Amino acid sequence: MTIHAHALLFDNDGTLVSSLDSVERCWSRWAGEYGITAEEFGRVELHGRPAVEIVADLLPAHLVPEAVARVEQLEVEDVPNGGVRLLPGTRDFLDALPADRWAVVTSATRRLAEARLGAVGIAPKALVSADDVTRGKPDPEPYLLAARQLGADPAHCVVFEDAPAGLRAGRAAGMTTVALATTHRAADLDADLVVDDLSALSALVTDRGVTISRRG
Repeated sequence: MTIHAHALLFDNDGTLVSSLDSVERCWSRWAGEYGITAEEFGRVELHGRPAVEIVADLLPAHLVPEAVARVEQLEVEDVPNGGVRLLPGTRDFLDALPADRWAVVTSATRRLAEARLGAVGIAPKALVSADDVTRGKPDPEPYLLAARQLGADPAHCVVFEDAPAGLRAGRAAGMTTVALATTHRAADLDADLVVDDLSALSALVTDRGVTISRRG
């Protein structure tokens, strides 16, 4: 399968980088601090959602702002402790792209996203974070905002995601979706193309945009 695009939009955690160990450490500590049981915590979907939505599912409204700030602080402080690593293929794939043709679209706050990206040497020209939208994934707002920032028609954008919520956001935005089976089973991912990670793909830049192909 070959995909032609004018702009490429990447989720961060689970797509470009892995922070699963950090997320587990920090959110487990946070849950303990707020007296949330393992059973309560296990009922909430964590991956691919803004922290404020997760916290709101677990705590009374008056505690949410303080609790969101606390988990963000824990995650930012954990970055230097091996809290993030590049996933296979990320460096080569991004290096093949013009800086004005791709963006990172993350459910993390800008502070946390920049900390994680900076730790692995990724500096996107365009970044949409949880701070920039009123509705997070699976709502299409984050991806539509990124397309506007790049001056691209959503119909000519490709979304790269590892989480079902993000893939739903990309489809709702009218974009082509590529799923990376880094955090979920391939069979559980609904996308136009499903691959193991970015190392399975190549990008060819032309005057008309970017052509994405499966290697081999």
